Amino acid sequence: MALIAIDQGTTSTRAVVYNATLVPLAAAQRELRQIYPAPGEVEHDAEEIWDAVVAVTREAMDRAKLSASEIAGIGIANQRETTVIWERATGRPIHHAIVWQDRRTTGLCSALREAGHESEIAAKTGLVLDPYFSASKVAWLLDHVPEARSAAEAGKLAFGTIDTFLLWRLTGGKVHATDATNAARTALFDIDKGRWDEDLCRLFHVPTSLLPAVRDCAGHFGTTTPDLFGAPIRVYAMIGDQQAALVGHGCFKPGMIKATYGTGCFMVLNTGTERVTSRHRMLTTIALQLPGERTYALEGALFVAGAAIQWLRDALKIIDSAAEADTLASRAGVDDQVYLVPAFVGLGAPYWDAEARGALFGLTRGSGAADIARAALESIGYQSRDLLEAMRADCPSILTETPLLRVDGGVTASEIAMQFLADILACPVDQAAITEATALGAAWLAGYAAGICPDAESFARHYKTARRFEPRMDEEVRARKYAGWQDAVRRTLTRA
Repeated sequence: MALIAIDQGTTSTRAVVYNATLVPLAAAQRELRQIYPAPGEVEHDAEEIWDAVVAVTREAMDRAKLSASEIAGIGIANQRETTVIWERATGRPIHHAIVWQDRRTTGLCSALREAGHESEIAAKTGLVLDPYFSASKVAWLLDHVPEARSAAEAGKLAFGTIDTFLLWRLTGGKVHATDATNAARTALFDIDKGRWDEDLCRLFHVPTSLLPAVRDCAGHFGTTTPDLFGAPIRVYAMIGDQQAALVGHGCFKPGMIKATYGTGCFMVLNTGTERVTSRHRMLTTIALQLPGERTYALEGALFVAGAAIQWLRDALKIIDSAAEADTLASRAGVDDQVYLVPAFVGLGAPYWDAEARGALFGLTRGSGAADIARAALESIGYQSRDLLEAMRADCPSILTETPLLRVDGGVTASEIAMQFLADILACPVDQAAITEATALGAAWLAGYAAGICPDAESFARHYKTARRFEPRMDEEVRARKYAGWQDAVRRTLTRA
């Protein structure tokens, strides 16, 4: 029997077919159109996402030469926080999905902060008060789509992150559910009690009738309608993409840490069964929930990682492809120090400044395209160190002084970015042999629930490293470079 992982991300939708030993057999992928209605606003067409999910799943099954009867189950990993509201009667979205990167609710979040609600939200959800999370997006949709609020209060609408929307469609509208990792990213879910919080729903003016049921990450979520893939297939797992990557890296023990470098960067530290409350504006979140056990994590989210390389290509047009970034950056002057603070959509952890905007510092008359390219690649390492320093301060007993960072994602193809990451963090960086840790994590969860995959400990033993980057930068140089970065960030922030 085989397994299918659906990995619905920010810039693409893919499906990967695995055999029972989690060897990939075939894959298919489609790029996802990005919609920018106004500065700071980012949307997706949920119908396009749905069409792509069906298409890539069918294509991957065809390439693997497998029928639906040979698929033991489906695991879904998804971009988190991205918000969809749809009509229960038709399944039709009432508006484009509002993407996690979207900043249109900055004013609402600021008003709630000024009213003194941030500490209450953090205590229950582990999150900071920021437009990043789903609650304020739901409120915006209900207040700005005509008749949406009255329809919601009448029980005619349903809300979900992308996993929930896909499950609704896959099951023909029979199942309205999510998993604990996605629920934990809404700012409406109490991560200690494991349930939706009515006080938070009132605070954001979100009717509880909109909300899905919350389940463990692995289990029987529902069955696809026969018309989609030729026969029914059980959905056995749902999990947020960054938590899926943590699973895919085999980071099941406290102190293990991974970073996924795609459009943004998400660094996740397993803290075990006890919740760690961050004092340095990291996110406390649910890493994994299996029957009988909830595992917590500290997470740092960077909004721009690979997107900085896309900016070099699409906006500045100084490279034609991402692969050219290293070649151009290698020509930068050795003694020049240009800093790019890539706050194109604000700054994420640990600053959480939604109003900050990107800036370049240290330009001289001799600075050119090569220096800007290197600054873009190095910004990934500098931001990662900000996260690691905050995590180390939050839980020194869990995170060792020199941790081993496991990494995946498209940016890891950049040798300059990965070597600088090891240098500025002063710790080894392991590039995973698997290119799709997110899909692998979803597939293992589905196989685990279906009873055909090994337990977590056995699964983790099969983790392989493609390459290890060891730090080789002199400590004095490291300190000087990082101090320059900190100064650049201070001059970018709009609030202390």
